[in-house]
Amino acid sequence: GIYGLHADPYNEGSGLHQIFANGSLRVHADFNKHPVTGMERRVNVFLYLNDGWDQSWGGDLELWNRAMTRCAARIAAVRNRLAIFSTTDFTYHGHPDPLKCPLHRSRRSIAQYYYSPYPRPQAEMVGGERHSTLYQTRKCATCQLPQCRVRGQYLKASTPSIRQAR
Repeated sequence: GIYGLHADPYNEGSGLHQIFANGSLRVHADFNKHPVTGMERRVNVFLYLNDGWDQSWGGDLELWNRAMTRCAARIAAVRNRLAIFSTTDFTYHGHPDPLKCPLHRSRRSIAQYYYSPYPRPQAEMVGGERHSTLYQTRKCATCQLPQCRVRGQYLKASTPSIRQAR
């Protein structure tokens, strides 16, 4: 497991997130160190608040593989859906396709980030230096293409380590 996790008392980048029609969030890996405490960012938690969300509007959280060659999983941004994942230098995620929701709707979530004072394993780092958000370019035009997705792979790969941590 990850030891010494602390919620961010400064809410640096966390809190209520809202994206409107035609908005998007490029695929990226998050900044790795807290700007005030210097602690390592280790876990992201997103709670989606979207009542009556139509899947055709998009906005799924996409989790991409390290090589950025395929979308490993999609998480629908529907009400009360909770997404929790570890944060590494190559945990690429986002919702890069513009939202197709009506103008009076928006994609809403609450984000909370967790930090640890202990150094992260070398296997989770690229270069080991402090960095800001690392935006990526998808090698596929969209996660919707069959050759660009392997549904459930990320979640299945994570399951054994979750069981071992209990």
